[in-house]
Amino acid sequence: MISKTGIHATLALAFLARVGPGEFAGATQIADAVGAPRNYLGKLLQQLCEAGLLESQRGFGGGFRLSVPADKITLYDILEPLEHVSKWNGCFLGKKKCSDKSACAVHERWSKIRSDYLRFLSETTVAELAEEDESSK
Repeated sequence: MISKTGIHATLALAFLARVGPGEFAGATQIADAVGAPRNYLGKLLQQLCEAGLLESQRGFGGGFRLSVPADKITLYDILEPLEHVSKWNGCFLGKKKCSDKSACAVHERWSKIRSDYLRFLSETTVAELAEEDESSK
């Protein structure tokens, strides 16, 4: 359910969560660590800077770092500026008018899945992902 863009962004932030306090990591280093195309990831990291999740610094010793503690950044925070997951409220079958009063055949089940998925995104932090990734080495 997460696009390749979302996966790259999520892995990049989990990588940055493991970078030492006050340190920056270069886009090339991050891209190599997460298996993302370098130019593509650089642009993606800039979008996350604009969203307030990262900060960047140019020049020697520069790069990117988290601007918010990893335990305060959720998957929702990462995916919303990139994939606009909050707008996933349309009908699963594409009907223009689908609501509790005029429901499609899967409305009730899709509403529950969507709600559970958005809750999962809102409750899962970058710190958890970084911890899990580190323990699997």
